[in-house]
Amino acid sequence: MVDGRVAPVVRPGESRGNPLGRFNKRPEKLKNAKDTMQRLLAYLGGKKKLIILTFLLCFVTTIISIIGTRLNGYAVDQFIETRDMPGLLKLCIILAAIYCVSVVSTYWQNRLMVDIAQRTSANIRRDLYRNIQKLPLQYFDTHSSGDLMSRLTNDVDNINMTLAQNIIQLFSGTVNIVGMLAAMLLLSPVLTLVGLTTIPLTFLLTKLIIKQTQPFFIKQQQELGNLNGYIEERISGQKLIILCGWEEQAKEDFANINKRLTKSAIFAQAFSGIMGPVNNAVNNLTYFMITVSGAYMIFSGSNITVGVIFTFILYMRNFTRPLNETLNIFNTIQSALAGAERVFEVMDAPKEKDAEQAKEVSRLNGEIMLRQVNFSYTKEQRILKNVSLKAHKGQTIAIVGPTGSGKTTMINLLNKFYDIDSGEILIDGENIDNMKRSSLRRAIAMVLQDTYLFSESVRENIRYGRLTATDIEVEQAARLANAHRFIKQLPQGYDTVLTDNGGNLSQGQRQLLALARAVLAQASILILDEATSSVDTRTEAAIQKAMLNLMQGKTAFVIAHRLSTIRNADAILAVKDGQIIERGTHQELMAKGNFYAGLYNSQFRGLQMEIAEQKNIGAVADL
Repeated sequence: MVDGRVAPVVRPGESRGNPLGRFNKRPEKLKNAKDTMQRLLAYLGGKKKLIILTFLLCFVTTIISIIGTRLNGYAVDQFIETRDMPGLLKLCIILAAIYCVSVVSTYWQNRLMVDIAQRTSANIRRDLYRNIQKLPLQYFDTHSSGDLMSRLTNDVDNINMTLAQNIIQLFSGTVNIVGMLAAMLLLSPVLTLVGLTTIPLTFLLTKLIIKQTQPFFIKQQQELGNLNGYIEERISGQKLIILCGWEEQAKEDFANINKRLTKSAIFAQAFSGIMGPVNNAVNNLTYFMITVSGAYMIFSGSNITVGVIFTFILYMRNFTRPLNETLNIFNTIQSALAGAERVFEVMDAPKEKDAEQAKEVSRLNGEIMLRQVNFSYTKEQRILKNVSLKAHKGQTIAIVGPTGSGKTTMINLLNKFYDIDSGEILIDGENIDNMKRSSLRRAIAMVLQDTYLFSESVRENIRYGRLTATDIEVEQAARLANAHRFIKQLPQGYDTVLTDNGGNLSQGQRQLLALARAVLAQASILILDEATSSVDTRTEAAIQKAMLNLMQGKTAFVIAHRLSTIRNADAILAVKDGQIIERGTHQELMAKGNFYAGLYNSQFRGLQMEIAEQKNIGAVADL
C-alpha cells in the first residue's frame, strides 16, 4: 500500500464537540504489578553476566565497608584512648587504601548498571516500536498519537532511570543489609536485638505510604501521556488554530491539562517525600536506643567498650541507610511500573493477524469482487449494507456520494485495514482472507487527498513506494507523474530535504510526489481517494494527466467529489447511507436523471456560477 491512511474515528468516550473528552479519564490502579515486574526482570535476564559482575562488586564494596567501619571502632579503643599517634597514622593509611578500593569498586558497579539499564531500555523501546508496526489501523484511530509517543519516550525513559539509578541500590542495599546484620550479630547480639526492634515500624509505615502514593504515580504517567497527545495534535494543527482564531482557547485547554499534570506530579512527589523524614525519625530513635542500651551495659560492668558502641552505631547506620533507600526505591519503582504497564499495554494490544491458511501472493491481476459485504465500526451503527460490486482488470471504477456514505470505508476493507462483518471480498477469485496482508497491500497503490511526506529528501519520499527501487527508477516514476519538472527546480533537486509533511511544497506538488510514489510501487490495483479535491483547476489538470499515466493497465478505484473528473470511468457507483443505489456509466446515469444526475447537475450549476462571477469581476476591473 502507498500513502494510505484512514479517516479518524471518534474514540470511545469522546464526542466531536469535546476535544478534551479523552483527557478526562479517571486514573486506574496498576492492574498487575507482579506480572509487570516479572516482565521487566525478564528483560534483565539477557544481561546475567554483567549483573553477576555488578553483584560481586557490590559484595566487595560491602566487605570493605564492614572492615573499614570496624577499624574505626578499633582506632577509638586502641589508638585514640591510648594516644598512640604512630599506630593511628598507620591505621589511617590502611583505611585510605581500603576506601580507594571502595571508590573504584563503586564506580564500576555504577558504570555496569548504567550499561545494563541503557541496553535494557533500548530493547524495550525496540520491542515496543516493533509491536506498534504490527497494530491494526483501528488502534491508531482510537488512540492519541501523542500518548503513543509518550509511551515510547517518557515511559521508557522512566524505566531506564529506575534501572540505572535504583537497581544498583537494590543490589548494593541487599548485600549491605545482609553483611551489616552479620557484622552486628558478631559484634553484639544484644545491641542487634535492640536495633532491630524498630524495623517492623519502618516496614509498616513504608507499606502505608506506598499504598497511598501508588494512585498518584499512575495518574502522573497518564496525565503526562495526555499532555503529549494534546501538544502533538495542536502543533500539527497550528495553522488551523491560527486560521480559526483558537489561540486563546488552545492556551486555556493546554493550561488545564498542564495544571492536572502538575497537580498529580506534586501529589505523587510530595506524598513519596514523606517517607524520607519518617525513616530518619525512626533511625534517630534507633540510634538513641542503642546509645542508651550501650551506656547501660558499660555502667553495669559489661566488657563492651566505647569503640564497640561507636562501631555498632556506624554498622546500624550502614544497615538502616540501605534499608531505607531500598524502601524509598519502591516509590520510584511505582512510577516505573506505571510507565512499564502502559508500555506493555501497547505490546499486548491485539495485532493484525493473518488467517492460518493465508499465503503470499506475488502478483495480482486486479479482478475484484465484493459480495454482500456488511461492515460496522461499532455495533451500534452499520456503515456498509449488503454492498456488492465487480471490477474487471484494467477498469476504472468511480465511487461518488455524500460525505459519510461509506466510500472510503469500502477502500479500507479492500486493503484489509478492517475485517468485514459478513460477506466476501475476492481478488482474482480468491478471498482476501486467504492472502497475507503484507503481500495484498504491496499489490495496491493508494493516493489520498491528505498526502503524508516525511522529513527526508524528495528522492527518499518517492522511494517509499518501493524501497528497493534505484535512483533511475525513482526519476522515471517522477517523470510519469509529471513531477520531474518541479523537482528539478527545487534548490537541491531530488536531494532537497522536505520540512515536516512537505510544508515547503504546495498542495499540488505534494500530490504529484504521492502519485510518483504510487507509480514506483508498480501495483496492479490503484486507489485514488479525493486525490485532486484540494488543488486548483490548473494543478488538477496536471494531476489528471499523471493519473491517466498511472491508471494504464491497472484496476483503478477513484473516489471524487468533482464529478467532472470521472465522466470517462468505465463504471460509476453512487453510494448513499452505506448502500450502492446506482451504477452505470456517466451517460447511463445522467439519462436516468436520479441521484447521480442530481449531484452532477448541482455541481455543474455551481461551476457555471463561479465562472460567471469571475467574468464579472474581470469586467469591473477593465472599467
